[in-house]
Amino acid sequence: MRYASVTDRLAGLGGAKWAIHARARDLKSAGEQIIELTIGEPDVETPEPMLEAAARSMRAGRTGYSNGRGEPGLVAALAARYTARRGRGIGRNQVMCLPGTQTTLYAILRTLVESGDEVLLGDPMYATYEGLIAQTGATMVPVPLRPEHGFRMQAADVAARITPRTRVLFLNTPHNPTGAVLRPADIRALGEVAKAHDLWIVSDEVYEDLVFPGVPFTSPLDFADLADRVVVASSISKSHAAPGFRSGWCVGPAEFCERLLPLSETMLFGSQPFIADMTQIAVSEPSPVAAGMAERFARRAALIQDQLTGVNGLYVHRPEAGMFALVDVRATGLTGEEFALGLLDRQKVAVMPGESFGAGLSGWLRLSLTQPDERVVEATDRIAAHAASLLEGVA
Repeated sequence: MRYASVTDRLAGLGGAKWAIHARARDLKSAGEQIIELTIGEPDVETPEPMLEAAARSMRAGRTGYSNGRGEPGLVAALAARYTARRGRGIGRNQVMCLPGTQTTLYAILRTLVESGDEVLLGDPMYATYEGLIAQTGATMVPVPLRPEHGFRMQAADVAARITPRTRVLFLNTPHNPTGAVLRPADIRALGEVAKAHDLWIVSDEVYEDLVFPGVPFTSPLDFADLADRVVVASSISKSHAAPGFRSGWCVGPAEFCERLLPLSETMLFGSQPFIADMTQIAVSEPSPVAAGMAERFARRAALIQDQLTGVNGLYVHRPEAGMFALVDVRATGLTGEEFALGLLDRQKVAVMPGESFGAGLSGWLRLSLTQPDERVVEATDRIAAHAASLLEGVA
């Protein structure tokens, strides 16, 4: 039988990258005591007022069809939120609501690129981005994000990779997996490159509310001269500890949203009204859980850095935002995947290998910051012990 070519393009870009996480879950199901530092689920429950809002809305009959743009109340709330945060007027015709950031990015890229086009994307990258680009038929062009620059994308590295086929510069700030946050000067320089080559800028900003204390956040949407080429995506998954509700959105030029609307209607024909009502309440005021998460994640990142940097050849890159810290294990002579597999089997600690996030993290690990402090410290002790055993084997 024949299959569409998209299935070939996506082969190997799905769940295979999460194989160690899946193995850890299997071991836990079998009774093993695993310290799980793999995925980025919030460390708190969805706030009770949001759950009550969704329940009230369901009981009030808000369970019918919606529309491709989003429920009017939520669209208006998002327009107000971005007007206030970005310091300039954002109209309702510049907002689209979709189920989660992943679906939103899928639709954005489907609207902007196709076969023969190229998308510039920082490497390392979130594990699903490569597939998001591949599904369109476009080609991903990796742009190195270098540790010496704090893993922040550099305009010169972007400019060096532009061709006549380049259509989109894909940003992620705050960044997963590195926790890097682009500064105004970074975005200004990247914006100048985008303008010079007539590129779209797509910015995944789902971690905006999880920037660590003292670190400023800037969006390309802040710059009025970039407004006609910027589309940002986000959701309540991280900021409001509500990943299972799949409630996201994008903000961009009105013409872009009009182009996206038929695609949204073809894909989904609207999200759930009761989830939209809950999200409207959530985005209309500061998150009750985001600041606490940011403080805890920053503290745990510092713990990992203090516990592991310089120990048995390990190095920790300290993040500025988000839910993860990176550990460089190249001194052991192993790849990140080899180290992570051994760590799980011998020390019962589950982490993500850096290779799941691009060639730029070969020989690194990504550690989730969502476990309690004492579990994080216990995990670092086991990681150090595993590294020591490897180095002893080499000596």
